[in-house]
Amino acid sequence: MSALHHLSNRIRHFFHVVSNVRPIVWICLYVALTPVFALIYQALPDGQFRIPDGAGTDYGSWLYYSIVTITTLGFGDYTPAHGLAQSVTAVEVMCGLIILGFFLNAVGSMKSEIDVESEVEKQRRLNQETQRQNLLRNIPATLHNLNIFLSYCYAVTTPAAKRADEQRYNPDFSFSDMADMFRPSGLPDDNTKLPAVQRLLKSAERTSLLLDSLQNRVDMLQWPELLENCFGFVADCEMFTSADRFLLHPKPEAEQTVAEKLKTFTGSPEDAPAELQPEAELYHFIKKTASRALTLETLLSEIASAKPE
Repeated sequence: MSALHHLSNRIRHFFHVVSNVRPIVWICLYVALTPVFALIYQALPDGQFRIPDGAGTDYGSWLYYSIVTITTLGFGDYTPAHGLAQSVTAVEVMCGLIILGFFLNAVGSMKSEIDVESEVEKQRRLNQETQRQNLLRNIPATLHNLNIFLSYCYAVTTPAAKRADEQRYNPDFSFSDMADMFRPSGLPDDNTKLPAVQRLLKSAERTSLLLDSLQNRVDMLQWPELLENCFGFVADCEMFTSADRFLLHPKPEAEQTVAEKLKTFTGSPEDAPAELQPEAELYHFIKKTASRALTLETLLSEIASAKPE
């Protein structure tokens, strides 16, 4: 039984290998055998064939006989009369039939492969469209949160006296521009009197949760840049360590002191003294997250306006 099982596996492996050979290979082999057998027929001793009166015995005549034989047409004008000619003719016929069988098997295997690839591509496109529809349903809420977040970025990074109705975040803000972060944002939709920096961090938290949830609800592998920026925004929020400094309602006099130091500090955030390190971290946090938010707004808007393939 083990020998039969081993033989069965070998045969199965053989046909698996043969099935993977491209049909063009079998056609080329089929055509290549014709002149080879013609040379063999020409080399056989005289008298091995019955040849019609006036028929030729040059290479072209044997090539004709080889073509008629391998295609199993068998016109009967050239007839193998003795064992050697009959054996060679039989071998050529068998080779032709076997190669044709392998050719048809390869064609069937290729068709199956094409059908599988077509079905895989169909399922891939269907999944892409499904994920696109899932994303489209979440885009309005996501854009709304990103817009609110950027509005608070604008409020925190713009001195109160310069805040205008336009509310466009300026990515080139300076460290001293954050001096009024403890004052209310003054935004039309913000009816609270809470410091702008607290509203910013609360908005960042909500946006981070929304983007994290979006990654769980939508497979965004077909939008790698969108996935990268969603992940980056969430990671930046989780790595921000100074949130408690701004959310625990420091005393007004402490806020005033920080504001005054920010206004008078002329160096870069990297050179800030120890008492301004949380503000320096906030500076870099806004730079990174606001940049990602702007990129996300652009990407989501493009996806929403793009026509499906």
